[in-house]
Amino acid sequence: MALVYLTVTACASDAPATPAPSAPPAAAPAAAPAEVASPLVIFLGDSLTAGYGLEADQAFPSLVADALAARGRPVRIVNAGVSGDTTTGALERLDWLLKQKPDVLVVGLGANDAFRGKSVASIEENLREIVRRGRNAGARVVLLGMRVPTNYGPEYAEAFAASYARVAEEEKIDLMPLLLDGVGGHPELNLDDGIHPNAEGERIVAAGVLPYVERALGEAR
Repeated sequence: MALVYLTVTACASDAPATPAPSAPPAAAPAAAPAEVASPLVIFLGDSLTAGYGLEADQAFPSLVADALAARGRPVRIVNAGVSGDTTTGALERLDWLLKQKPDVLVVGLGANDAFRGKSVASIEENLREIVRRGRNAGARVVLLGMRVPTNYGPEYAEAFAASYARVAEEEKIDLMPLLLDGVGGHPELNLDDGIHPNAEGERIVAAGVLPYVERALGEAR
C-alpha cells in the first residue's frame, strides 16, 4: 500500500503543472472619431463679392455663412472677390483656388468685362471655362447673373444678360438670375457710387444667394 502511494505521489509530482488561465487582453481604447471638416464654399467674384467699401463680415459671402450656421449647417468660406476683376483675371487664379477642394463654387463675374467693352462671346467663353474647371475639380457650381445698363446699347445689354442663362442651361448648373435683385437701382440700399450695396443691401443680396448655396450643398459630394 505504501508502494502504491509513493508511485502515485511520484506521478503526480512529475506531471507538468496546469498553467493558470491568462487574463484576457485588455481592449484597446476606441479611436476617437475623426472630425469631419465643414463643407468649403468659395465665392469667386469682383468688388460685388468682395463687399467693396464695407467690412469683410458685412459682405454677402460672410452673411450667407452666418445664416447657414444659424440653420445648423456650418460651412467654411473663402471670399475670393477682387475689386475690378474680370472673367479673364479670375481664370488666371482659379486653379490655385481649386486646389483647396471646394464643395461649392459660387461665380459672380462679368460686369467689369462689360464695362471694359469686352465682347459678350468672350465673356461667355470665360464663364464656361470657369464653370467647367470648377465642376471638374468636384465642386457644385452656382452662377450669379449680372446686368449692365442699357446705355451700353440695348442689344449688348440683352445679349449680356442672356449669356448667363445660356451657360447655366447648357452646363447644367444653378443660376441666380440677378445677383442685385431688389438692390440695384435703389439708392437707399447702395453706397454713394450707386453701384455697390451698402450693409442693408448686402443683407438682401445674401438672402437671395442663400437658397442657391443651400441647394448646392445638398448636392455636393
